[in-house]
Amino acid sequence: MPPHEQWMDAANCATSDPDAFFPEKGGDVYAPKRVCAACGVRAQCLQYALDRGERFGVWGGLTANERTRLRKKDAA
Repeated sequence: MPPHEQWMDAANCATSDPDAFFPEKGGDVYAPKRVCAACGVRAQCLQYALDRGERFGVWGGLTANERTRLRKKDAA
């Protein structure tokens, strides 16, 4: 479990099934992305995942592959 940050208490996923945000390869990422889309702390969540190099799950509305592409784009 990641270290607790204050913003996590306000996250929409705090009251959702955590397993939904870590689907099996090829699993449904659209359901957790919908939860993220309406979340008021989405930006903090995404930054948290980027800062820590999270390699799995949906964080801040982005999958691991999308975060990797974002990091590469930011590095360019």
